[in-house]
Amino acid sequence: MLFHETALAGTFVIEPECHRDDRGFFARIASVEDFETRGLVGRFNECSVSFNHRRGTLRGMHYQAAPFEETKLVRCTRGAIYDVAVDLRPGSPTFRRWIAEELSEENRRTLYIPAGCAHGFQTLTDNAEVLYIIDAPYRPAHGRGVRWNDPAFGIAWPDAERIMNDRDRNYPDFQA
Repeated sequence: MLFHETALAGTFVIEPECHRDDRGFFARIASVEDFETRGLVGRFNECSVSFNHRRGTLRGMHYQAAPFEETKLVRCTRGAIYDVAVDLRPGSPTFRRWIAEELSEENRRTLYIPAGCAHGFQTLTDNAEVLYIIDAPYRPAHGRGVRWNDPAFGIAWPDAERIMNDRDRNYPDFQA
């Protein structure tokens, strides 16, 4: 695995190193040892999947409030997404900044998002499927979000018709 640190503190794009032969390839996409030697969370408790029928579907920006913050590995297993993380950690050098990466079934990249960051994505294709590997159980009472177009962050989303639910569309302005 190749770890590429992003401009958002503690966030990494992880690329698999594919070992190819006549059958195809084999690649690791997660390793406790590889993660922990870099000081990253390496043990995960939950796996979830999101399937999205139409291009332009926007989900997010979600996070878990303390003390139930989540570290996530996010990978697009079908189609393509524009994946976004926003740093909500007040003591972080990148507080209120965001990064975006295109994740797709072709590039097989994974985004490592540390606890304390909000996460969301917009689908770039129809029938996009997203795999989440999460280090802590989901606690509905601690689920929170920030609005996808909050001026506090200024996220540059791809131009498209956006398909969203009311909750994600109507989160209040961010208050630090």
